[in-house]
Amino acid sequence: MIQGTASGVGKSVLVAGLCRLLARKGVKVAPFKPQNMSNNAAVTVDGGEIGRAQALQALACGIEPTVDMNPVLIKPEADHQAQLIVRGKAVGRLQAKRFRQDRIVLLDTVLASFETLKKTYDVVIVEGAGSPAEPNLREGDIANMGFAEVADVPVWLVGDINCGGVFASLKGSLDILSESERNRVQALLINGFRGSRSLLDDALTWLKKETAKPLAGVIPRLNLDLPEEDAPFRHLAPSSDTSHDNLFQISVIAYPRMSNHDDMDPFTSEKDIHVRFVRSADELQGSDWVILPGSKHVASDLQWLKAQGFVEALQKHLRYGGKVLGICGGMQMLGQWIEDDGVEGESRQGLALLPLSTAMQPEKTLKKVDYMASYPQATRVTGYEIHHGISNANEHLFPFTACSQDEQVWGTYVHGLFEQGEFRKHWLQVMGYANSDGLNQYERTLASLDLLADALEEHIQPELLEKLWKKDG
Repeated sequence: MIQGTASGVGKSVLVAGLCRLLARKGVKVAPFKPQNMSNNAAVTVDGGEIGRAQALQALACGIEPTVDMNPVLIKPEADHQAQLIVRGKAVGRLQAKRFRQDRIVLLDTVLASFETLKKTYDVVIVEGAGSPAEPNLREGDIANMGFAEVADVPVWLVGDINCGGVFASLKGSLDILSESERNRVQALLINGFRGSRSLLDDALTWLKKETAKPLAGVIPRLNLDLPEEDAPFRHLAPSSDTSHDNLFQISVIAYPRMSNHDDMDPFTSEKDIHVRFVRSADELQGSDWVILPGSKHVASDLQWLKAQGFVEALQKHLRYGGKVLGICGGMQMLGQWIEDDGVEGESRQGLALLPLSTAMQPEKTLKKVDYMASYPQATRVTGYEIHHGISNANEHLFPFTACSQDEQVWGTYVHGLFEQGEFRKHWLQVMGYANSDGLNQYERTLASLDLLADALEEHIQPELLEKLWKKDG
């Protein structure tokens, strides 16, 4: 099990890398995350939804993702409320004030999924959530040491040197853990290092003396083209930044409950496209294309959109010939009307930029997509749908649901739509960009996973890695 000193230290990526490395060694390996909190989800082969990171890790293993790989998914809808997904299906809402009490009853479900994977695979690489050492979250924990203790899983603890204070974080985390939990930690990992390794020698000697734990390795900072589950704002740029002015400009409106932002990754990988996430209507100026991404709570994000002045900004963008795309919840916002009888709240008027209306439904649509496109050309389209609500669709536009009469505004329910390189190339030509490389995002992702696996094999202590793929280990 890979646990971390904090969120964002690289647990998800390291698990993906270890999965890839073991799979290349011929090991039958699977990922597992007991509890994930994210609005970025993927649809599984068995018809449920799990965290996007576990879908990436399954890809690294060369297997299809299943609901057992992430049996508990928490999708925040508001500051004090989240949708609770158990084994791929929405089962209700989780209130912040009862978070600790309500999640502990899910431990049996988590353990059952873990046992299923153990029976099927030679090795299961487990990912923790956040930090195992937060005093306010240790009671009722099913995501970190609470799970590791019951399931009897050894732990590697990782910290990211780019966050600052990595040695204090590793030592401090161990100090907070109980004696049995400290004993469960086999080794420490330092992630994201840049520079001369010799600069760390004194600190590493200190760390080993103070913690009595071996160092698994120091992993270098890598330039990877991988989907990030909760870090879209690497594309945020100040409005005064003119370094990308000559590129094709895509602005993504980052409303508070934005979801599935990895839909943008295929565009960020194109060499002459600049993608940025914006939260101010003024930042739409100069955009060639504006995207309204998915939303975990369409009603509140639509209200925010209107309050922030984006309606007027979008209208101005269209008057000057700009294009707009809505994906899933973003498409619903662009329609005429959203009929809602208590799924998210009350019915609301949309932005009236697309000729469609949406009826919100309590039952969530979860399905994989693999069809031939009807527009703009008959090319293969893959992806998935994950949404509440049904909208009237123009079947002749598939994979798009609707477009405006002047063909400036488009909408689709399909996530992952632009990962197929041929389709993306044709669609970008329609949008006014003719330089797409036409590469499948799948190929870019696998190349990065292999780069990551190579780095882990080089920089992690061989005796620790060998225990993972040797049958007698």
